[in-house]
Amino acid sequence: MTDSTSFGSQRSSNSVGPELQGTFPRPGSIGPEIGAQHGSAPAQDKNSDNALREFYLLLREMFERRKGWPITRLSLAIIVILIGNMIGQVRLNAWNGAFFDAVERRNSTAFLWQLVIFLGIIAFLLVMVVAQTWLQERLKIRLRERLTHVLLDVWLKPNRAYQLSHVGRAGAQPDQRMQEDCRLFSEFTTELGVGMLQAFLMLVSFIGVLWTLSSYASFEYKGEEIIIPGYMVWIAVGYASIGSGLTWLVGRPLIPLNTTRYAREAELRFALVRVNESSESVALYNGEQDERRSLNLTVDAVLLATRRLSGALARLTWITSGYGWLAIVVPILAAAPGYFAARLSFGEMMMVVGAFGMVQGSLRYFVDNFPKIADWRSALLRIATFRQAALDLDRTVEENRKIEIVPHPRGWLRFENLSIALSDGSIILEGANAEIKAGERVLIVGESGSGKSTLFRAIAGLWPWGSGEIQIPPGEQMMFLPQRPYLPLGTLRAALCYPAAPDGFSDNEVRAALERCGLGDFLGALDENRRWDQSLSLGQQQRVAFARIVLHKPRWVFMDEATSALDDENQTSMLSLFENELKGASVLSIGHRPGLEEFHSRTLQIRKTREGAILLVRTPPPALRNFSDWLRRIGIRAP
Repeated sequence: MTDSTSFGSQRSSNSVGPELQGTFPRPGSIGPEIGAQHGSAPAQDKNSDNALREFYLLLREMFERRKGWPITRLSLAIIVILIGNMIGQVRLNAWNGAFFDAVERRNSTAFLWQLVIFLGIIAFLLVMVVAQTWLQERLKIRLRERLTHVLLDVWLKPNRAYQLSHVGRAGAQPDQRMQEDCRLFSEFTTELGVGMLQAFLMLVSFIGVLWTLSSYASFEYKGEEIIIPGYMVWIAVGYASIGSGLTWLVGRPLIPLNTTRYAREAELRFALVRVNESSESVALYNGEQDERRSLNLTVDAVLLATRRLSGALARLTWITSGYGWLAIVVPILAAAPGYFAARLSFGEMMMVVGAFGMVQGSLRYFVDNFPKIADWRSALLRIATFRQAALDLDRTVEENRKIEIVPHPRGWLRFENLSIALSDGSIILEGANAEIKAGERVLIVGESGSGKSTLFRAIAGLWPWGSGEIQIPPGEQMMFLPQRPYLPLGTLRAALCYPAAPDGFSDNEVRAALERCGLGDFLGALDENRRWDQSLSLGQQQRVAFARIVLHKPRWVFMDEATSALDDENQTSMLSLFENELKGASVLSIGHRPGLEEFHSRTLQIRKTREGAILLVRTPPPALRNFSDWLRRIGIRAP
């Protein structure tokens, strides 16, 4: 018995149809749109100007609902330590003058007493420095912990991780963003933040000292004494300004170069992991040389980015190193007129030099740390673009026409005017209408590329691109079995119970499910930590997936080539679950294996014709409608 229901006319591969064109984002075009905002070179320049804004938005999310309180506590403790360190440094500078005055006067008693005072000051400063180091390291850990959780929260929203893989560069390499970039951002934020605060406190503390001592640095011109208020302060400010300006001009390219280097490093790591994960297939094809050629290109891209970065760092070193060496003599030259005019003692001149060094060091913080600042901004922008891409994905999908997923009033499955778009924007299914009732077993077949797996993803909510409506059963009643099941890292027990916790089922239930699905040989390895996705064959992994549904007992099971790696006997054994342990469950299958049609009560075929895609509804002969009868007919007894 055969009848047909039209899906509507099939669009050409270059057209999305006038009624849909421009109303929903293509999976292939959404990436460039978001990438243009967050991943391309012009966008990086634009975002460089907004680095502080991105930093503020990131911190606001990290500290929302008092989740950043541990970071706040550590920050306050560091501020207290920095104030203590500042007091110690001011006292050390004052000691500097008294000590060198004692040396100049050749006063051994005063000299020895100043050494005792020095030991006390150094002991205090040592405690401050050790405490600051420990607190900084703790702050790095807390920052990384909170930031990683923020990114995991935006990444692992339902369906978002899958959909982000379709948005281009902005959503690429999530492992890089949450591992390397989070580490760099946390470390640099702590080091630069504490360093800048310390430089500011030192500047505030010593600029007054230097201003006062500057009054003793005078000049004589035509017999008249000239005193410039704050003379040494202005020298320090001018010298630091020149150094900072030159550093900015020469070092500015470091920001995009660092961003490019991180992107190339991430691509290399991904390529290496991919070859390692596919090593068996590579070996079977003798494809090592081809992989080597491909990896050589990726390595060359990393090396090119690194060479460009090293050249920029070398050019910047001309400025930073030259600036640092000149800083040794600049304060002495600036204070020399007062010393030679006998208005400054040797000890006072050393105090001037020390205070100048502190003020100038605070002002030159930007010069000394520009490479680190460039690195920090690169990590910040990569994290911010990834986070924003995840947030923009929801907004973009919501603002455009998409496939609506709504509950079915009777807990069934229904397609209503469903259209599905491929990555090139072409409509492969349009205007589809069908309903599958509770307890039915429906098989969907069709030639390769007709959209069967895309329909599977659309039902799961992974593929929002298209239009129309899918009415689904309650989410807790559904379970999806893809062709290659997902086996999480950890024990085999964890893989069987997934997505529930490993202790979500009793030991007897887990063992019974394993034996029922023909995996009894692994009973002794239930709690072993292995790469089970590599230890088990694909057929064994598919049987793990069936053992998983035995444990969870879903009312609706959706299978996409879920028995493709099984032999006929194992396939029959797995399908017989729906006659015994899962009797009454509804099944929607995609597959081509022999024996599948006899198991299902209906077959829907997606067929392309010149007139368009049509859905053929085929009912098997009455003699084969009962799967149990069919099992007995072919001589296989269901477990």
